[in-house]
Amino acid sequence: MVAIYTDGSSRGNPGPGGYGVVLKYQGHRKELSGGFQLTTNNRMELLAVIVGLEALKSEKQAVTIYSDSKYVIAAVQEGWLLSWLKKDFKGKKNADLWRRFWKVYQQHHVSFCWIKGHAGHVENERCDQLAVQSAQQKTLSVDQGYISTV
Repeated sequence: MVAIYTDGSSRGNPGPGGYGVVLKYQGHRKELSGGFQLTTNNRMELLAVIVGLEALKSEKQAVTIYSDSKYVIAAVQEGWLLSWLKKDFKGKKNADLWRRFWKVYQQHHVSFCWIKGHAGHVENERCDQLAVQSAQQKTLSVDQGYISTV
């Protein structure tokens, strides 16, 4: 099973933001991160999950995503995402990322585990560090999906 730990961060909402991901599989470990000029915390939380899933090299993997994002986890576990899909995300924020998530989510066997943020969980703390460091870089990417909705 693949373990994916994720976190997103935004200084201001909206503001500069970043995401951090730690992937663990059979003794291997990989860290991923990125930062954006103007975005939201929810976008970074969701993007972290997407980037983690997109990093997997083969399909149909058993994956557990560990996240402190109730937004992401509830959207999947409580059926919000399926409802949004049926309505083609009409009136919903972050539709671009949810469509991207849905595409990669369907390629694997994904379960979610909520973990409390900033509670000393080693991998969650590392993801937070990656996200914050990425958001503080001098050169940040443009979050086109966010910019196109404002």
